[in-house]
Amino acid sequence: MRTFIRSTSTLSIAVAGGVLLLATGAGAQPVRKAPAQPLPPAASPQSPAAPGGPAGRPTAPVPGTAAGTPSTPSERIPVELTQTSPNGLTAEQVGQRAAATSYQAKASEEAVNSAAAKVDAAWAQFLPRLTGTARYTRLSDFTPPAFGSGGSLVVTDAPPGTRNPQTVAGGGFSFPLVLNNYLLQANITIPISDYFLKINQQYSAATHAETAARFDVAAARAKSSADGRVTYYNWLRARNAVVVAVLALQDQKNHLTDASNQFTVGNASRADVLRAETNVAAAELQVEQSKNLADLTEKQIRVAIHAKEGENIVPGEGLDTTPAPFPGNIKALTDEALANRFEIKSIDANAESARRQAKGARSAAYPSVSAFGNAYYANPNPRYVPQSDTWNGTWDVGAQLVWTPNDILTGTANASDFESRAAQLEAQRQVQRDGIEVEVMQAWQKIKEADVALESTKRQLASATEAYRVARELFNAGRGTSTTLTDSETELTKARLAELNAKVDARIARVQLDHALGRDTKDVKVQ
Repeated sequence: MRTFIRSTSTLSIAVAGGVLLLATGAGAQPVRKAPAQPLPPAASPQSPAAPGGPAGRPTAPVPGTAAGTPSTPSERIPVELTQTSPNGLTAEQVGQRAAATSYQAKASEEAVNSAAAKVDAAWAQFLPRLTGTARYTRLSDFTPPAFGSGGSLVVTDAPPGTRNPQTVAGGGFSFPLVLNNYLLQANITIPISDYFLKINQQYSAATHAETAARFDVAAARAKSSADGRVTYYNWLRARNAVVVAVLALQDQKNHLTDASNQFTVGNASRADVLRAETNVAAAELQVEQSKNLADLTEKQIRVAIHAKEGENIVPGEGLDTTPAPFPGNIKALTDEALANRFEIKSIDANAESARRQAKGARSAAYPSVSAFGNAYYANPNPRYVPQSDTWNGTWDVGAQLVWTPNDILTGTANASDFESRAAQLEAQRQVQRDGIEVEVMQAWQKIKEADVALESTKRQLASATEAYRVARELFNAGRGTSTTLTDSETELTKARLAELNAKVDARIARVQLDHALGRDTKDVKVQ
């Protein structure tokens, strides 16, 4: 089996495979006069059922048949394959819907939410640290020692400052015990040095990581949009390949009719008729296979845009118009791609995030300076002597410097880790740049090739159509062989497919170049 459909990134349209079996077994045999022989019942060219579609589908006459070729009622092309609707889907609409409903983009959006939460957490580190404590403590009971039990303690009830007051000897005394202790404490700590050495770096790293995640979302949507538009054009390719397959089947049925007539008058052999019947059967199978492929690509469209159940999918644009030329030179296009692609911007943001994290990790080697303040409301308050079972409030403020030498080792190791990650991202950035340059060159070349193919395939089709017409007339006149006619039919089918591929490839190449240049992200907002 010979296949003349070019492979694409999403599927391979192989409608020509079975049709091009026409040459199989077509070994040249000399045309000879033969007495008329009865044909087998399957030789009738009018017997096969119409492959134009299920019963009840609207049909249209076969277009584009060669001059002098009748269009039989048994072979008609479904009209929905040859018409477009003003309200139908366009490639741009499919791209937009694919981008809006992409699950890959939704997954990337969740990564943005995660990064945004880390930004909020990093911002919260700028706030003074507030701590509230409520505590209850039950102390064990014991007999406190008495002071002044030796009679050396004297007391007076005279007011302070009285000269030579009268005194009396006092007995021993002790401080009261309060066994139930209650404490309410509020603390505020301001990490002064961390604001400059650590917290600011961590916040900056988090914001760059969030920006990178947003670039990833935009890149995912752009990729989904480009894939959706490519799928759309492959859908049009498959639908029009059904038309080519039906035309090829019509040619084979015409060939069978001509071979039967020539066999009747003795200008063709029985082998020519049987070979034509074989080719008709192969072409009928290929029509069914091409229809299945058209249904498959329609399903791919539905999946790409996540169409609702029962939504009618109809094309809103065809392949008749010639794509506009793509201006620009490869150098300017490459520079545009490197400046626009979100993949590179995401890597740059992630690399900057890693560098900021490295700076924050190195701050662990320096002493930490902070200010603090406390407010206490306790029962009993330890600053009140002697203790009493009452609530009293006190406060304190201060500053502290803390330095942990062990943190030098861990901070240096963590910083080296982040710097290595930044270096890896820089290398990935260069790999991405190299890949984009090649991607732009390939897409640019495909456009140039497809544009040339658009013109050349038109001439090929015109030539193949005329060659088929001449070969058929010679065969019907008894001056040509069945093998020659089969070859011309094969070349005509190849030319039809080549023209179809050129039309589709020209459009897909432009979609791919738009994506390579980052132009399909012009409407994507990175917030």
